[in-house]
Amino acid sequence: MSNLAKRWPTWLILALGFGFLYVPILVLMFYSFNENKLATVWSGFSLKWYGKLMENDQMLGAAWISIKIAFFTATAAVILGTLAALVMTRMRRFPGKTLFGALITAPLVMPEVILGLSILMMFMSLGNLVGLAPRGILSIWIAHVTFTLAFVTVVLSSRMAELDKSLEEAAMDLGANRVKVFFLITLPIIAPAIVSGWLLAFTLSLDDVVVASFVSGPSSTTLPMVVFSSARRGLNPQVNALATIMIVVVSVAAFIAWYLMSREEKRRQRDMQLALQDNG
Repeated sequence: MSNLAKRWPTWLILALGFGFLYVPILVLMFYSFNENKLATVWSGFSLKWYGKLMENDQMLGAAWISIKIAFFTATAAVILGTLAALVMTRMRRFPGKTLFGALITAPLVMPEVILGLSILMMFMSLGNLVGLAPRGILSIWIAHVTFTLAFVTVVLSSRMAELDKSLEEAAMDLGANRVKVFFLITLPIIAPAIVSGWLLAFTLSLDDVVVASFVSGPSSTTLPMVVFSSARRGLNPQVNALATIMIVVVSVAAFIAWYLMSREEKRRQRDMQLALQDNG
């Protein structure tokens, strides 16, 4: 029996799994070119919904708000997550380390409804003290940083835990301080994990509906909230067009990020092999 015949159950399960994940997305993209106003009834090829989307100020404005919030959320989450991962992996013992780790990772298991409600109550309490508006773009940004920080910290902590500490110790033995070691040794090695954490935080922020619903205001409606409210009134072909554009943009960005990280990893491995050969 050939290897192909032996492995057909594996290929079948793999195909069913990928089909379950990606066929609905392909169907959505297909119907974005539908001429019919009914999103699920095909009547001919047309690009008119993309044109109407460009005229939909509400949806485009919500998309721009979501992109801005997601960008600054991912950036802040990566900075804070990197610091938290350094504390978790480089500081072996300090008072409250267990509590610190539990608080950092708590949003991973906390229901989003509870998280959104608690953040709203916190903003309402702080609003009377510091003048912070409980609902708005700033509130959404703080809320998104709060729960995306946990995901970024887990990704970076796992990468730093696998990092060979002898490289950092060798650099310090040669006279480099901890700050210089971090920027010259640690940061280049964990760069792929940082990019992955940034993309993960960006996606989670861009996709959030529940938490944003609690802390958003009249002028800070995000794109997922607009899409969700539109879907409740009926499927809108413009939503399909917008989703298709976002899928293409995100796919291209993910491919570019993967290519750059793969090239950097190959370069790093090549440099390490050359260094080992020189030492040998």
